[in-house]
Amino acid sequence: MKSIDADIKAGSFQKAYLLYGEESYLKKQYGQKLRQALAGADDTMNVSFYEGKNINPGEIIDLAETLPFFAERRLIMLEDSGVFKGASEELADYMKHIPDATCFVFVENEVDKRGKMYKAVKNAGRVVEFPRQNQEVLTRWILARLGREQKKITRQVLQLFLEKTGDDMEYIDKELEKLFCYTLGREVISKEDVEAICVAQTSGKIFEMVDKIAGKQQKQALELYYDLLALKEPPMRILFLIARQFQILLQVKDLKRQGYDNKQIAAKTKIPAFAVRKNFVQAGKFTFAQLREAVEDCVQAEEDVKTGSLNDRMAVELLIVRYSI
Repeated sequence: MKSIDADIKAGSFQKAYLLYGEESYLKKQYGQKLRQALAGADDTMNVSFYEGKNINPGEIIDLAETLPFFAERRLIMLEDSGVFKGASEELADYMKHIPDATCFVFVENEVDKRGKMYKAVKNAGRVVEFPRQNQEVLTRWILARLGREQKKITRQVLQLFLEKTGDDMEYIDKELEKLFCYTLGREVISKEDVEAICVAQTSGKIFEMVDKIAGKQQKQALELYYDLLALKEPPMRILFLIARQFQILLQVKDLKRQGYDNKQIAAKTKIPAFAVRKNFVQAGKFTFAQLREAVEDCVQAEEDVKTGSLNDRMAVELLIVRYSI
């Protein structure tokens, strides 16, 4: 990210940029930054956008060879093209021959670092990964947003907010906007405001569901499941998230036993540091054997659905019932 900022500040740009990673909010922000810096907001003649996997490499190369119209450069932006996951020999070879007046910006979710296209763009320009941000970075960013809106929040309320939103910056941004509107005319954002406005992400509901399962609160666990179904969450996605949560608990419990601290556990399990403690507390409600069995049963439930032994909705329901008795 700093390298892109440095290029923009210096006005010296690479011929190709690849922005990839899980943090879609930052990818979009930096894609827009490059767009404005390379072509300007009003230039529509020399900026071309392509989205999706059905791109024609020959057409893109022909466009790249076209001189810009009364401008310094031509900008070609491609989003979720998939060329970094599959074979794209023609486009990869062309990265060695990009004209000085042309710049490519790729914005992708997934890339294969072993692939020819990834290596070609890396050699031709700059590759920047946008991973999920840690708690410290998210806190600074949120406080800066609050400061611009002249809002204040306590550490405890901010922690509650992050527990509800998780670490997806795009989701956090939307929830902040809702909070700003809800607290219009007031300076301080309270716990009650967060509880009233911020909807927990699906992953948060899954955490709560596993908590109810651990507490043998079967009725509440099933109610949470039915709520997710009412929100059009596919049963197999719910099953995947339940399995993921049990896997996290197993990892956290094992790493704690080995003497790792919260920061190290966060890095190894790829969960936010602020979430490690509550996951450790939840893990304490299960034995190692129970967690291992739960993970195995989730795999079995998926197999039962794939083989037609159970329908997806019933398979998840039976899993919840079994562990909440």
